[in-house]
Amino acid sequence: MPEIIAGIVMAAIFIPEVMGYAKIAGMPIVAGIYTILIPMAVFAIFCSSRHLIVGADSATAAIMFGILVTAAVPGSPVYLSMAYLVAILCGLSLLIARVFGLGFIGDFLSRTALVGFLTGVGIQVAISQLGGMFGLTTTGIDAFPKIISFISNLPQTSLTTLMISIFVVASILIFRRINPKIPGALIAVVGTIIVSFLFDFTRIGVSVVGTVPNGFPVITIPTFNALDLYALFTAAGACFIVIIAQSAATSRAYSVKCADELDEDRDILGLGLSNLAAGLTGSFVVNGSPTKTQIAVDSGARSQLATLVTAAVVLLVVLFFTKPLSFLPNATLASIVFLIGLEMVNVKGLKDIYHEVPAEFYLALITLITVVAVGVLWGIVAAVIISLLLHLSHSYRPNNSILIRNENGEWQFVPVSPGKYTDKGLIVYRFNRDLYYANAEKLKDEVVNLVETSKYPVEWLVLDSGGFTGIDYTSVQMLKELKIQMDKMNVVFVMTTVFPSLREQIQRSGFIKVLGEENLYRGVNDAIKAFENQKWSHNN
Repeated sequence: MPEIIAGIVMAAIFIPEVMGYAKIAGMPIVAGIYTILIPMAVFAIFCSSRHLIVGADSATAAIMFGILVTAAVPGSPVYLSMAYLVAILCGLSLLIARVFGLGFIGDFLSRTALVGFLTGVGIQVAISQLGGMFGLTTTGIDAFPKIISFISNLPQTSLTTLMISIFVVASILIFRRINPKIPGALIAVVGTIIVSFLFDFTRIGVSVVGTVPNGFPVITIPTFNALDLYALFTAAGACFIVIIAQSAATSRAYSVKCADELDEDRDILGLGLSNLAAGLTGSFVVNGSPTKTQIAVDSGARSQLATLVTAAVVLLVVLFFTKPLSFLPNATLASIVFLIGLEMVNVKGLKDIYHEVPAEFYLALITLITVVAVGVLWGIVAAVIISLLLHLSHSYRPNNSILIRNENGEWQFVPVSPGKYTDKGLIVYRFNRDLYYANAEKLKDEVVNLVETSKYPVEWLVLDSGGFTGIDYTSVQMLKELKIQMDKMNVVFVMTTVFPSLREQIQRSGFIKVLGEENLYRGVNDAIKAFENQKWSHNN
């Protein structure tokens, strides 16, 4: 019984929400409703997460619109066909990711870049709805042209339309303040539909949605023009990255919060199949939604049974209750979407980044400004580039360590600094990242600097390679050069914690022959004991 109640509550909240997402995506509102019918049910059947909810999402809707609008007119047959194909391509990409274990790709979209990107998208979405809320026709695709068009047309504002927008926004915010579980958007939708029907809004210059087709979605085989392939694959690629990143982050968060077991591969399979279902049944890209998932949890959903109940309620709506939707004022939808855009503006997230890692805040800001200034496509490009730069900055300049004795005489690793040493004549150095061509010289420079600045002449330099999972050609050549340099400085170069895969690589490269088998040790403690034994034998 609780799952049934939760499913009904979810349907009441989700239906007006996905109608808004359809508007963001440039799709008919029924296409938004279809995203929480078959695609949602397919995911519920094939996923592992008990709480993750899949449906139309503001981020992927905005990405798809921002790219496809450059190739076709929103709402046109060509645009609709392209939108279906984007969903199918996303579905196929997700299934390929499942088969080949490529889910990690989403990890390369950093939280910093995602916060900036989604905030920029939210600002752009909110700006795009101002014309609809004031009863104006605005031109332009990106934010600044839309603002200019909006301001220049302000004298033609429809006061009736503006009053409807104010009523909708106020209703949603007031009900949300009273109790977030109250479906304020649904109440606003039903209320404005009734008033529109009673007073015939079209006669007083208020635009309405118009005819909404009813019935079960039919299988659709989309067509495409070869000239549109660039836009199709660009939109699908951008949506794929966001789907992987956002869905994985949401499912992980709720698996921890609700103490559930999680199989991300099964979730990727479910996402792939649900996007295929979306593309073949007249809707658009679906995604694991943080807001829908939170709504489901707040509604009392504890399994995907509630999701199936929601899909059943949606089926009843599309079969028997689409006629009233034709009276829905466009201003109502514009107001709902405007609030969705504002909710995407993550001021708290930006503040947290600024206080915790100030340097990354500016990267988030660059992504945000890129989205607002030049559009979603370049925004996702900026987000990916910035994420990769963050990854490279961490691996290129790792904070490495040297082993010393603390005040209690216990061994501990501390950050590298000139003059530090492990013991008289001994330095144990740990490189805290995988070694590859970009950071190989840093290892060499730090080791040489430690040897040259040590208080006591260095006899042994121990490289703890426990952090290396592999090694490339550039790194091997650097190690050979470092060995030669250590020989010239009369320092024994030793390596420890060489895992089998790494040992095989350096043996194949000939480095073990250069280093000498006798200078390979299982662990740091073994190397330290060997050094102490050598010192003792020399002293005796």
